[in-house]
Amino acid sequence: MNVNFAERAHNHNWKLDPIVRSLLDTDFYKLLMLQFIWKNFPKTEVTSEVVNRTVSIRLAERIDAGALREQMEHVRGLRFRRSEMVWLAGNTFYGVRSIFEPAFLDWLENDFRLSEYQITEHEGQLTLRFQGLWTEVTMWEVYVLSMVSEMKTRWALSHLSELELDVLYARAKTRLWDKIEQLREVPDLNISDFGTRRRHSFLWQEYCVQALRVSLNQNGTQRFAGTSNTALAYKHDLEAIGTNAHELPMALAAMADRDAALRQSQYRVLELWQQSYGGALLVMLPDTFGTTQFLAGAPEWVADWTGQRVDSKDPVVAGDEYIAWLMKRGRDPRTKRLIASDALDVDDIVRLHANFRGRIRFSAGWGTLLTNDFRGCHPRGEDTFEPISLVCKLMTVNGRPAFKLSDNSRKSMGPADEVERYRRVFGSAAVDGALVLV
Repeated sequence: MNVNFAERAHNHNWKLDPIVRSLLDTDFYKLLMLQFIWKNFPKTEVTSEVVNRTVSIRLAERIDAGALREQMEHVRGLRFRRSEMVWLAGNTFYGVRSIFEPAFLDWLENDFRLSEYQITEHEGQLTLRFQGLWTEVTMWEVYVLSMVSEMKTRWALSHLSELELDVLYARAKTRLWDKIEQLREVPDLNISDFGTRRRHSFLWQEYCVQALRVSLNQNGTQRFAGTSNTALAYKHDLEAIGTNAHELPMALAAMADRDAALRQSQYRVLELWQQSYGGALLVMLPDTFGTTQFLAGAPEWVADWTGQRVDSKDPVVAGDEYIAWLMKRGRDPRTKRLIASDALDVDDIVRLHANFRGRIRFSAGWGTLLTNDFRGCHPRGEDTFEPISLVCKLMTVNGRPAFKLSDNSRKSMGPADEVERYRRVFGSAAVDGALVLV
């Protein structure tokens, strides 16, 4: 934990320093989803694209496309190390040993490849597009988001003197400690690091994870549950956290031919996931096309799943809705898990934990505002370290457009002329939620 960030930033040759050093440096759910895709959709072709929702930040003015290409080519040249494969094969995840099939691990070690890509510039923004087999495209998401985020960081760091860098990191460490102090007072807390994709840097994420483990897991308490970053879980013997994301229902919806199949696609995903993983990893993400309609039409067996992750809806509203839905179906909410993960900061975590304590097993996935909160830390008062809302989403599946309606229309994605069909089929109203911070 004794890292001199200022000295490293000032002295190191950033241009040659790879941002992603291991293929494990990704969210754990990407590996689980990759196995799911490899097993069920090995021939499906997709395109995905990076979207900067913070349009005021012109990334092409801060990130050199050639340098970004060098970083991406470095990642394309990486392979899973033998020791990493042994860990994936023999470790216990979510109480299940060998959750990854031997045939999948053999493919992962010997045949896995990342797809081709294109980098273009338009009106000050970088456009990154990936095209190929779904198994080749899906893993780019977290790699490229963390690369772009850290290259933005490196650009900002390059404009500071060594003294200013020292001040920057001193302020950031103080801010992190103040947050940890607040969390140490919360009983029965369950919190995980979800901050890989928009982190300040890999080293800073590692520092934050170690700080949480040392500070929150003391005297028999276990407030820090683990990290979504597989490389950090592997390196520091932590729980790897994660299940699945919007990509799966978006893809199955795009593959549906008729309206009835389109509406059922959101439940077909769960059927296939349950067939792939049995009784483990059964946490649903129902907001791809609207949470309310999802719960209203869900088959009875969905209520037997372990829990729900909330992404784009007010967590209090979504949690109360889920609890009422469970009770109506005769399930005890106190045996279920509710995970909030959208732009959380420490005050949100404390408030939500208090609201749901004793009603449902609440967990917090703490992301960007854990691993990239340098707001107000710049020694000259500038905002160049502000986090941005950067996403990588499916655009097409087998040549057909992919959509996400979301509980917050600000996060909706897909061609406008087809969105209304999706809203008609799913019965989802366009609701403006909170402004998208990260």
